[in-house]
This record gives sequence, structure tokens and C-alpha cells, in this order.
Amino acid sequence: MLAVHVNIQVKPGCIDRFIEATKENAKNSLKEPGIARFDLVQRQDDPTRFVLVEVYRDAKAPARHKETAHYAVWRDTVADMMAVPRSSTKFETLYPEESGWSCL
Repeated sequence: MLAVHVNIQVKPGCIDRFIEATKENAKNSLKEPGIARFDLVQRQDDPTRFVLVEVYRDAKAPARHKETAHYAVWRDTVADMMAVPRSSTKFETLYPEESGWSCL
């Protein structure tokens, strides 16, 4: 299992539109067989900053995700909303073990 945290800062006037577009992407992403979890979280002390918490079932799933139509729509929709380029950090999930993700 691979967890990816995507750090995003959006322009102040774009917060609501970013949330709307990202929720739609997340809902569709969860339909992908390679994705166990796809969370959108927003910082409490700075509402322009978000983290996408994406948990993939295998190392090839992120590439498959980026080939989907809903990802392309999201990417193009939010491109001009970014205050700075987004960045990501990859993690190996240690707990729960893969079997613990089956009910999600």
C-alpha cells in the first residue's frame, strides 16, 4: 500500500471552487479499483492550504489514476487556482495492514 500526501495552496479567491472540483475528483477516484482512500483535508489556520491523502493498493495505481478522465478534468480545472505548484510526498503504509483497508 502506498500513501501519497499532495500539498496544495490555492489562491484566496479560489477556495470554494477548488473544494467543489476536488470533491468531485475524490468521489470518482474512490470508484477506481486501485484506490483504497482519497481524502481532502483543509488546514484550520490557513484555509488556502489543503492536503490530498491518497492511498493506493499498488505502486502502479497512481499512474493509472492520472490516466482517468476525472483526473484530467480536475487537473485542468484547478491549474489556475494554484498559488504555488503542488508537491507530494510518498509513504509506505504500516498500519492498518492491507486487509484492514478492505471495508473502505
